[in-house]
Amino acid sequence: MKTVIGVDIGGTKIAAGVVNERAETRREVTLPTLAGEPLEASLGQVYSAIGQCLGEGVSAIGICAPGPLNPKTGVVINPPNLPHWRNVPLARLVGERFGLPCRVENDANAAGLAEVLFGAARGMESVLYVTLSTGIGVGIILNGRIYHGKNGAAAEGGHVTIDYRSKAVCNCGVPGCIEVLASGTAMAGRDRRYPTAESIGAGVAAGEAAAVAILDDTCEMLAAWMGSVVSLLDPDVIVVGGGVSRIGEPLFTRLRRLVPGRTINQFAHETPIVAAGLAGQVGIVGAAAVMLAG
Repeated sequence: MKTVIGVDIGGTKIAAGVVNERAETRREVTLPTLAGEPLEASLGQVYSAIGQCLGEGVSAIGICAPGPLNPKTGVVINPPNLPHWRNVPLARLVGERFGLPCRVENDANAAGLAEVLFGAARGMESVLYVTLSTGIGVGIILNGRIYHGKNGAAAEGGHVTIDYRSKAVCNCGVPGCIEVLASGTAMAGRDRRYPTAESIGAGVAAGEAAAVAILDDTCEMLAAWMGSVVSLLDPDVIVVGGGVSRIGEPLFTRLRRLVPGRTINQFAHETPIVAAGLAGQVGIVGAAAVMLAG
């Protein structure tokens, strides 16, 4: 059975583990990223995590990291939450250091692929994966493979504009991106009584009008955005993960009701909108999926 190391690089922590073709994990390691220190420090943490996972039978290393990055070249370009990572040829550096094949993939793309191989979209060919968290990430899987686009920069769906006149300007510099309007960060910025998406979810469960209003407004914007993507892609399924998805049925019920009214696609009411299946394991398993998929 093929066994690989999956490495999930985030702004605060690096998680790694050994993963097999049944998505079973072992030898899991978590280390602080040290993102605020020079590149050598955080890169050293990546090497350390991989080194602790090495063992007999490991045949490759898959890495997922925040973009922008180029999965075709394995270069991490300039992720905002890794301020010292600029044009880092990560796949080459890791491959040469450990003598194993290595690929680097955008974290949302990797998560989407993992959901196709092992999770809520298992066996489906056309999948829109959405992670609703601090930001909004997207992975597009077509014919069972990640869609990268010409330059490896496709699927930045969080930076699709739904209100070009908006006074809310995204970190990418564009006004009215769905990320700046409807991410977990945006939700938490609307009312001091609800500083997190989790607290909004608790407020909704308790029937608090202010929390319900935040969720209603957010879902209206998400539905406008998702409906447009459905018009464009006509996916088999929309899989939603990330911290905001843990609000659960109050979120999903609204999206299922609203999205079909925001698209020309007459079959949209038949397109399932489901919760991600891999939850906390999606980072390590997603990174590994990049190599397990062949």
